[in-house]
Amino acid sequence: MSDWRPRLIASDMDGTLLRSDETLSEETLAELGSWRDAGVPLVLATGRPPRWMQGIREVLGAGTAICCNGAVRLDLEQFTVLDEHGISPAVLHKVTAGLRRHEPSVWFAVEYGDQFRHEPVYRPRWDLDAPGVEVATLAEMVARPAAKLLARHEAMSREDFLALVEEVVGELATVTNSSSDALAEISARGVTKATGLAEVTRDLGLGPADVVYFGDMPNDVAAFDWVREGGGRAVAMAHAHPEVLAAATDVTGTNDADGVAEFLAGLH
Repeated sequence: MSDWRPRLIASDMDGTLLRSDETLSEETLAELGSWRDAGVPLVLATGRPPRWMQGIREVLGAGTAICCNGAVRLDLEQFTVLDEHGISPAVLHKVTAGLRRHEPSVWFAVEYGDQFRHEPVYRPRWDLDAPGVEVATLAEMVARPAAKLLARHEAMSREDFLALVEEVVGELATVTNSSSDALAEISARGVTKATGLAEVTRDLGLGPADVVYFGDMPNDVAAFDWVREGGGRAVAMAHAHPEVLAAATDVTGTNDADGVAEFLAGLH
């Protein structure tokens, strides 16, 4: 694939495109700009909700973002939601009831995209005092469709908790993780970054063979598999989770070493 060139660049944000201080380096911006000028668009694929995308919008100005692990597609320039694939109230009720029955001390929150609701015992890590964030009862939270359900445990290990969640949830929904915490991110059944990326590429008349995808955490694995199996390039950051490294076609430098820009520069 020495002469291969992408027709679409897709990237996770945190731990991948963004540096640890959540900024984009001048080198990365310049490299993305050179590809954009050549007609190759950038698609962001992130676990972040739309309400966390204002900062990157100010930097990039335009483009498409696949938010909430594939559940929401966002037009960055207009800052409008193009489509959503939420978890139904019936599934939210079944999943939360099943998890609480197996592990009474599990705590829940729901992401609606523009709003975040959490139980009184749930401790938000990044949304303290943020607009749109409110305490709610579990009954209130599962009463309408949600882009993402979050289940957290403060005592179990990450591995043990995720195994429990996957066992209880089964085929009702899709479970993934993008942090070192015992925090499960639950989407509607079959919804992943891969499905969001497939929708974007289909609308552009492209396929996985045209895509280079960058990522670092387990919520990127589905997209890695889709790109790799379709003939594209799935590029793991040097510090990536072992599951991501195992699914990659290539490995680049860390996010703080401008690994995305480094890899893209080598494709010119």
